[in-house]
Amino acid sequence: MSITIDAVSFSAGDTVIVNGVSLTVTKGKVLGLLGPNGSGKSSLLRLICRLRKVRSGVIRLGDDDIASLSRAALARRIAFVEQQSTTDTQLTVRDVVRLDMQARAGQLWQTLSGGERQRVHIARSLAQAPSELLLDEPTNHLDIQHQLDILQLISKLGITCIVALHDLNLAAMFCDSLAVLQKGGVVASGAPEDVLTEEMIGRVFGVRAHVQKSAVHGRHHIQYVMD
Repeated sequence: MSITIDAVSFSAGDTVIVNGVSLTVTKGKVLGLLGPNGSGKSSLLRLICRLRKVRSGVIRLGDDDIASLSRAALARRIAFVEQQSTTDTQLTVRDVVRLDMQARAGQLWQTLSGGERQRVHIARSLAQAPSELLLDEPTNHLDIQHQLDILQLISKLGITCIVALHDLNLAAMFCDSLAVLQKGGVVASGAPEDVLTEEMIGRVFGVRAHVQKSAVHGRHHIQYVMD
């Protein structure tokens, strides 16, 4: 199903966290959600999962307003991999996910590295067979090989996906479209080659950059310029 976010806002007390965001993710495509820390990326993902309540606006999965869906129906459709997924229970990896990391299947959860735990959480979400997948910084704690493996897998799943990322080059390589948040609002959205401009990177992220098409993979590649 597609995901449609229509003029959605959310506040914590008197502080506006998500401010009038409108986005559409086409069925089966991957949207990369970019922005500095505190820009509203994680909050927006939680609103889609209904872990937070929108102040105004509508979020739809296909034709269904998420406010009209039961918790059980929503959980059957959306899988959410949070940035910090933890558990204190004495579990094995096999207990955590049926889609096992074979070499780690009988190992205690507490003995896994941060990157290994993250891979298990992603595997668990895929075992749910969701129609929509949301991931908040899924490459945190992962080495380069596993960053590439995870994002390549996500890009080939063929399900509707929103993934919050910090790495602009990984976003350019693996996402079908991008949306950039700043202070809770969308400041740029569209195809990676249209969004990832030197002007936008300087304005939103406060760094100088040189952007060019990669001769290796054909996507935009960002090189940061030191003063």
